[in-house]
This record gives sequence, C-alpha cells and structure tokens, in this order.
Amino acid sequence: MVDVPKGLPQWITDHIEQYLTDPEGAHMWDATLGGGSGKVPTLLLITKGRKSGEERPLPLIYGDVDGGYAIIASKGGAPAHPAWFLNLEAEPACQIHVGKAQYQAVARVAEGDEREAIWQQMVGIYAPYEDYQQATSRKIPVVVLEPQKG
Repeated sequence: MVDVPKGLPQWITDHIEQYLTDPEGAHMWDATLGGGSGKVPTLLLITKGRKSGEERPLPLIYGDVDGGYAIIASKGGAPAHPAWFLNLEAEPACQIHVGKAQYQAVARVAEGDEREAIWQQMVGIYAPYEDYQQATSRKIPVVVLEPQKG
C-alpha cells in the first residue's frame, strides 16, 4: 500500500486517498477545482523519489495515446518542473493506476511533432494548460507513460 505524502494541498491528498480506496470514483475528477470545466480523466502516478527513494503518488490528468497515456508536467505554469517529472528523469520506471487497472510503466518525454499533437490533445481535455504555458518561460514537458507487458 502506498503512503500519502505529507505537506500536499488537502484536495490532492483527498484525491490520492480516494484513488487508493475507490479507484473508479477517483478516475473522473472535477476539473473546476483547478480552473477547468467538467470532469476529466485522471490516473495515479507513483514515482520513486529521486532523493528519498520512497514511493510518491500523485493524481494527474491524462489522455490516451497510442499504446499508453500522456501527462503534462505543467506545475500550474511554475518556473520549475514538478518533482514527479524530476523523479521520472532520474528513474523512468513507475507505476500507474488508471481507474481499477494497475500497470508498471516507463516514462519518456515526447518531442517534435508527437509532442505538438499530444499537447493539442491534452489542451482539448484541460484548456488551462495553454495558460500555464503562457505563464512560464520553460517549455512544459509532455510525458508518455508506456505500460510494460508481463
């Protein structure tokens, strides 16, 4: 069982706890809590902390892509990448929960035309990503999580 990290905003802690106890209920998230509209699909990403070595769960909005799932390392347009992205840079192997389904996965950063196509898809799911990109000078990474067979 994954422990919920301390120090996160309550709405994120609540979403993690719901994902661990009621994954189907947690799968579709009310995006109005974060400036979006309606319900959006979320997965639970579990990375290995690059400093602590501990499992770090975080719910993230996702989109289906060929053979996997796309997530956006926006951090709300903050100037630095989110910790989960830095964790994946250090160790691309991760776990994901998508509703009731659980997978081991490997993360990679989409580039070029693939990145642009996925970015547009994700903006269609959660429009505030465009505002987040405008708010920061960094190019927000688009991450593809590829479930591993077996």
